[in-house]
Amino acid sequence: MNKIIFISGPCGCGKSTFADAYAKYLVNQTGKSVYVIHGDHFHQGFVEPDAKDPFFSDGQPSDLVLWEDILRFNWDCILYAAERALHQGVDVVIDYVIETELPRVKALAKQFSIPLYYIVLTAAEAEIESRIRSRGDADMIGRALFLKHELEAMPENQGHFLDNTGKSVQEEILEIDLDQYIV
Repeated sequence: MNKIIFISGPCGCGKSTFADAYAKYLVNQTGKSVYVIHGDHFHQGFVEPDAKDPFFSDGQPSDLVLWEDILRFNWDCILYAAERALHQGVDVVIDYVIETELPRVKALAKQFSIPLYYIVLTAAEAEIESRIRSRGDADMIGRALFLKHELEAMPENQGHFLDNTGKSVQEEILEIDLDQYIV
């Protein structure tokens, strides 16, 4: 049976790194193909002017209308790609931040009568900040910390957190009992 594994969490918590490594782990364990969807790849398709205000101010988008359009487009693309992969009989690993979109992912899993596993990665604030600085995205620190607090406060995320502070990706993979993360 196919499945969807959704990896959420704030910027800098290692979603993409974990999604890639966990997909490879699944392939090696099951021999079955896995399709990984990195939501940020859709966002990167939007070309913006060089001279503009910072995209985020105090963790909030500075141009809310543009951000809402981008977010809606990203989610439409993510869910379309996931649906196509599931039609091919392939498991799907999605890496993107879920703020209010979990019902859309649940509906996709229900449409295919398959399980949805939801993992929210998190880390200590200092570690998130360090990771973001090391990749040269210091302007994203405010957004990352805002998302960390927002995600931790959301009732639907309780029981779905994996704190990866000080852990290697391999340690995270070995710690995962996927059944603990079923929605």
